[in-house]
Amino acid sequence: MRAIGIDGGTGPAEALRLIEAPDPVPGPGEILIRVAAAGVNRPDLLQRAGLYPPPPGASPILGLEVAGTVAALGDGVDRWRVGDRVCALLGGGGYAELATVDARHALPVPDDLDLIAAAGLPETVLTVFANVFEAGALKPGETLLIHGATSGIGVTAVQMAKAHGARVIATSRGAAKAEAARALGADVSLDAGDGDMTGAIRDAGGVDVILDMVGAAYARLNQTALNAGGRWVVIGTQSGPLAEIDLTRLMLKRQVLTGSTLRSRSADEKARLVAQVAARVWTWVAEGRVRPPIDATFPLSEAKDAHLRLEAGVHVGKIVLAIG
Repeated sequence: MRAIGIDGGTGPAEALRLIEAPDPVPGPGEILIRVAAAGVNRPDLLQRAGLYPPPPGASPILGLEVAGTVAALGDGVDRWRVGDRVCALLGGGGYAELATVDARHALPVPDDLDLIAAAGLPETVLTVFANVFEAGALKPGETLLIHGATSGIGVTAVQMAKAHGARVIATSRGAAKAEAARALGADVSLDAGDGDMTGAIRDAGGVDVILDMVGAAYARLNQTALNAGGRWVVIGTQSGPLAEIDLTRLMLKRQVLTGSTLRSRSADEKARLVAQVAARVWTWVAEGRVRPPIDATFPLSEAKDAHLRLEAGVHVGKIVLAIG
């Protein structure tokens, strides 16, 4: 099969190359997917740079989410059939024509959703569910603050929060991105480079949950923005991992600060999350209420260009590799 290999260097032009790799074979409890498309995510950039190695047993090939058709079944798989359209969360291996995955980590693709769009769902939907709905315990009527609201995870979080009946305050960089977040459903959309975000969030009534992909630079803003009993969930540290926290404010306002990653979770825990998403979120996908926009699509051979676009930060929505 064709796949993308990492061949030294840290920049995409130096590191990523098209290779021929052995076809994977599904083991017990796994399915083989003929990949039509793979989502491109920030952890892929970190792995390419040697900063985010795959967990034990995972494919060293990049790619954490794919969509395609089931090509073969491992022993003991009875939920899926050859030919089923699925999207799936992977520990690695998505930048390839074939990928194996735990059958419990796959979801059905609705009939009216093309496989390019479906490839942008698993990593983002599961990340938002685990962090906003479980760790953040967002309730209908509460307000969610999303930093980086036009990223792949950000646009998904906007749509899922609105489908849940929550209010959304979005931050993004630049007037065009702020308008894009507003068009996706954000009730308040702020340009991070224009004016006093802290004051604007305060004037909007503060927030109950924060989905933070920025990290250190927004720590003071986040603590000020949180209402009493608010939950601040960190899933990225693009501005740095070390932040100063006001512990007195934390105690007085009963704030909760937490964070997580998805890739390092056990197979059983990922299966639990997929089952929860299937039961609680997938109806929104089937109804078209959660359909993150696709910013750009690149062929597998141009994976380096997909990485360059993601690194540039100009995208609104998901970047996807078209493979099959």
